[in-house]
Amino acid sequence: MPITDFLVKNAEKYEDEVCLVEINPDILEKERITWKDYSLVEPERTKNYRKEITWGKFDRRANRIANCLLQNGIKKGDKVAILLMNCIEWLPIYFGILKAGALAVPLNYRYSSDEIKYCLDLADCDALVFGKEFIGRVENICGEIPNVKSLYYVGDGCPSFAIDFEKLWKEYPKTAPDVTLSDEDYAAIYFSSGTTGFPKAILHKHKSLMHSALTEQNHHGQTHEDTFLCIPPLYHTGAKMHWFGSLVVGGKAVLLKGVSPKWIVQTASEERASIVWLLVPWAQDILDAIDAGDIDLDEYHLDQWRLMHIGAQPVPPSLIQRWLKKFPNHSYDTNYGLSESIGPGCVHLGVENVHKVGAIGKAGYGWQTKIVDNEGKEVSRGEVGELAVKGDGVMTCYYKDEKATNAVLHDGWLYTGDMAKEDEDGFIYLVDRKKDVIITGGENLYPVQIEDFLRRHEAIRDVAVIGMPDERLGEIAAAIIELKPEYEGVTTEDDINVFCGGMPRYKRPRKIIFDKVPRNPTGKIEKPKLREIYCVQKLVESQTTK
Repeated sequence: MPITDFLVKNAEKYEDEVCLVEINPDILEKERITWKDYSLVEPERTKNYRKEITWGKFDRRANRIANCLLQNGIKKGDKVAILLMNCIEWLPIYFGILKAGALAVPLNYRYSSDEIKYCLDLADCDALVFGKEFIGRVENICGEIPNVKSLYYVGDGCPSFAIDFEKLWKEYPKTAPDVTLSDEDYAAIYFSSGTTGFPKAILHKHKSLMHSALTEQNHHGQTHEDTFLCIPPLYHTGAKMHWFGSLVVGGKAVLLKGVSPKWIVQTASEERASIVWLLVPWAQDILDAIDAGDIDLDEYHLDQWRLMHIGAQPVPPSLIQRWLKKFPNHSYDTNYGLSESIGPGCVHLGVENVHKVGAIGKAGYGWQTKIVDNEGKEVSRGEVGELAVKGDGVMTCYYKDEKATNAVLHDGWLYTGDMAKEDEDGFIYLVDRKKDVIITGGENLYPVQIEDFLRRHEAIRDVAVIGMPDERLGEIAAAIIELKPEYEGVTTEDDINVFCGGMPRYKRPRKIIFDKVPRNPTGKIEKPKLREIYCVQKLVESQTTK
């Protein structure tokens, strides 16, 4: 059945129960209101701090949005992009698109105007729904995206080049649209990329979304009484597919618009969150705040918090050992996945296997795994090979990219590009990545894009960007820069950092190293050699000093 059926069932069974809450700490910060004083302040000053919606209202809103889209030119099979920060409107819009039979196309809110245009063109998007944070970026390209027939705006102060979406959809019926959906209908396009720059468009059917929901709920045992605290962006398959576990059982979820340690703990306490998904940096920051005395756990109501899980990047075992000392009653879990495998869960550690932290786990619910050599033959246990996964969550294809699709899909198996090995108990450990993607704080950075930008600097002769281990972020981007002879001793790190101000902040290299860039006889950068010099040595040195 399509994923939208869960929403319909929840609306029938739990119509008046709250299903989504949005918490915006910035409202209180601007008003200089502390969380402790919140209940004492007049409601008018804090009314936007917390928003909520019931299952019945969620379903009716999704129906109105679907009917609005259908009556304004969108038909089954069309694509509607979403460019929004996390907000209470996000998921009803997503489900409205699905109920219309269209494909939802979530966009990374970090994308520049050029990247937004590229993705809209690649996915053949017919409409774009965007928020106030993106007015400038969308305005820059609104005359260059002729296939996008409608620009729908969410929020106050609708710009002249867009349509006020909330005012529009409210005019349409709240009854379900007359659209029939099946597991085999296309549901969504997500974006990913290797090291070659701009993203690939990943096409998924409704059966993929359904598979991710059932996998997530099986792994973490969500019940109707659980409350899920969701902090990562909803454009990620990870955040949304973890929420799907709550959707299956009609459980409440809280969208927190902020990542400060105090607000995470305070929101978990205030909203009685029982499941919290974190990234490594956020977990690290919470522990540091506790150690520094900035957070006193005795001041919060956290007895209901039963599960903390982490995804999107390698997890240091020392972090989890430290976490469980502070929160001894917590279960811990981690999931491995890709957007091509509809997010987390194709490989799963399991709460009962905390002694195996460091491994990504075994095949998840409804999944198969194998580790293969370059010929596609399975390697022996303990040997390194490429991890491949198989299940109903595997993508249909890279949209409009047959060559890239054929490179990773073989007889239903998705070849992940990650090098891995199994231990004697069958647990899988990642060893390295074929791809050069740098995962920093759960976000993918693509070295070629950073290298291409840096090569514009007049002083740079050559450059290579690699991922360098970082305790807090997992990895950081390090740029090894070879200067032109006349600039050696003249150009400084500060000069390069100022130049990098022309890139989005999250893409800027966090470490600048002036050195020769080694290339092999065919002209390719020898990144393994650079990793050996700057990553392996650093790791050895850090372990030696402990």
